[in-house]
Amino acid sequence: MAEIRTAAAEGTEAGVMATTAGEARADATPASLRLPGIVLGVGLGGFVDGILLHQLLQWHHMLSGTNSDRIGVKYYNPRTVSGLEMNTVWDGVFHAVCWLAVLVGLAILYSRVTRNRRRVWTSRVLWGWILAGWGIFNLVEGVLDHHILAIHHVRGGPHQLWWDIGFLVLGALLLAGGYLLARSGRSFDPAETPA
Repeated sequence: MAEIRTAAAEGTEAGVMATTAGEARADATPASLRLPGIVLGVGLGGFVDGILLHQLLQWHHMLSGTNSDRIGVKYYNPRTVSGLEMNTVWDGVFHAVCWLAVLVGLAILYSRVTRNRRRVWTSRVLWGWILAGWGIFNLVEGVLDHHILAIHHVRGGPHQLWWDIGFLVLGALLLAGGYLLARSGRSFDPAETPA
């Protein structure tokens, strides 16, 4: 008979988790990978946003839309040297927060996974939760920064609303796809040695 631990013993709300392969309930997920996966996904999703959209494509910076924001932040035109300097500082703050999220996610993962780390890194469950975390990042950042605060948009200009909506749709797809991928993974206890 498989040893079953309740989620309360793990400090989660996910129900039960089987610790031997093949005996997991269909609705059980390895809850111990959910939190680190989501936190890693938030940090990595932020890095994709910052590196791709802020630096490589240069579509926006953290404060590039403050000429029409909803909170009264001073406008720093990214097309001037002084404006680009201030936007770069805030992009750096954004990257520092993303870096901290990745470090926290790795720390949580490391504290929960004591053996078979290779097995965890190749797990659909972990990568599913990472994708879900990236989706959560897009949804929260998109709603907060693009719509509520309006401090920047994905790509400013006449079609900026469509770019912002596309960013939210991508977030929803990443969240749903990540959740489904995590659910399709085999339930296991990352601290247990495989039989």
